[in-house]
Amino acid sequence: MSMVNKISLTALPPLALYIHFPWCEKKCPYCDFNSHQIKDGTKHTGGFDEQRYINALITDLETELPNIWGRQVHSIFIGGGTPSLLSAAGMDQLLCAVRARVNLEPDAEITMEANPGSVEADKLAGFAKAGINRVSLGIQSFQDAQLKALGRIHNGAEAKRAVQIALDYFKSVNLDLMYGLPNQSLEAARSDIETALSFKTPHLSLYNLTLEPNTYFANFPPKLPNDDEIDAIFEQNLELLTKAGYQRYEVSAYAKKDQECKHNLNYWRFGDYTGIGAGAHGKISYPGKITRQVRERHPETYMQAMETKGNALIESRDIASKDLPFEFMLNTLRLTDGVDTNTFSERTGLPLSVISKGLEAASKKGLLDENPSKLKATPLGLRYLNNLQEMFLE
Repeated sequence: MSMVNKISLTALPPLALYIHFPWCEKKCPYCDFNSHQIKDGTKHTGGFDEQRYINALITDLETELPNIWGRQVHSIFIGGGTPSLLSAAGMDQLLCAVRARVNLEPDAEITMEANPGSVEADKLAGFAKAGINRVSLGIQSFQDAQLKALGRIHNGAEAKRAVQIALDYFKSVNLDLMYGLPNQSLEAARSDIETALSFKTPHLSLYNLTLEPNTYFANFPPKLPNDDEIDAIFEQNLELLTKAGYQRYEVSAYAKKDQECKHNLNYWRFGDYTGIGAGAHGKISYPGKITRQVRERHPETYMQAMETKGNALIESRDIASKDLPFEFMLNTLRLTDGVDTNTFSERTGLPLSVISKGLEAASKKGLLDENPSKLKATPLGLRYLNNLQEMFLE
C-alpha cells in the first residue's frame, strides 16, 4: 500500500456531540482520563467556576458550527471527570444552549456520567428535567474493601442507593463495573455481578482494571489477579450476564435487547463526533478528508484560550489515508457483531482492496470471521484483539 490513496466519501457518517467536564472531587489512583481534583475537595463550594466553564463550552460549540453545518446530531454524551457535580440549573443552561445551536434529533440519547458519591435525588430530578435521558453510574464495585482500594469516595451502600435513585428518574441507566480488582476472588467478582443484576438496569459496562501509565497505580501497583484468574472471572461474568438476558455487543459492553448505548455505538462504527470541553477530542468527516481535533487539557488553560482567542485547539489534523484502515479497525473490531464489509469504504472513503492482505492474514490465523460480507472478530480474535487490530497498522 505504498501509493497514497485518495479519500472519497459518498456520504457523511452520523454525528454525535461529546461534552467533557474536567473536575472530580478526588482523583482515582487508576484513572488516566483528563480529570482534575477540585481545589478544596468540598462539594458545597463547588471548587470550580461553573458559569465560566459553561460559557467556554458554548463558545467552543459556536466555533465548531461551521464544521458541522446542516448535519443532525444524533446523541450527546457528557463525560468526565464527574459531570454530576454540575448544578441542575447549569446543566439546563448548557443543554438549552446546545439545542439552540445544533439540529438535535428530537429523541436523541443524552447521557451523563455520574459518581454515586455525588448523586442526590433532587439533583437527578433536575438533570432529567433539563433533558438528560440516560445516566451512566461509575459504580466500579459494590464492596467497601474494593472501593477503598480503588480510592472511590462512595461505599457499597451508597452505590446501591445511587442505582435506586437513578432508576427512579431515568429509564436508561448504565452501571460501570470493574473486575480483576486488587486481590479479587472469583466469589467476590460474582457477588458484584449478582448485585448489579438485581437492579435489572438495561445496560452494564464491565472493564478489566489495567495499570495505565501516569497514574498512581502505575507507580505503586496493587496486587492484581493473574491472567488465568482474570480469564476465569471474565468467563463467569459472561455466563451470568448471558443467563440474565444481556448481550455482549462490544468488548466491555452488555445490553438487554435494543438497549445498546447509541453514542458509543457511533464511535465503534467509526462515526463522527464533535468534542467540546477541556481535553476533548473530535473526529469530523468531509467528502475528501477526515480530521481529528484535540483541545487544551487543563481546565484553566482551556477557559483562558476560549476567552482570549475563541478556540482552544492544540491539534487539528487530517488523518493520513495510510492510517485510516488501522483507525477504522481499532474501533469496529471491538463490536462482537463487527460491521458490514461495505462500511469500510463508506466510512474511510478508501477501497476495500487496501486491507485485503490484512484480512487474509487475520482469517488464516483464525482471528477474523470468514464471512466476506462482515468485518468481524472471531471469539479468538476478540480475546487477542490487540494482535488482530495491529495487523492493520501500516
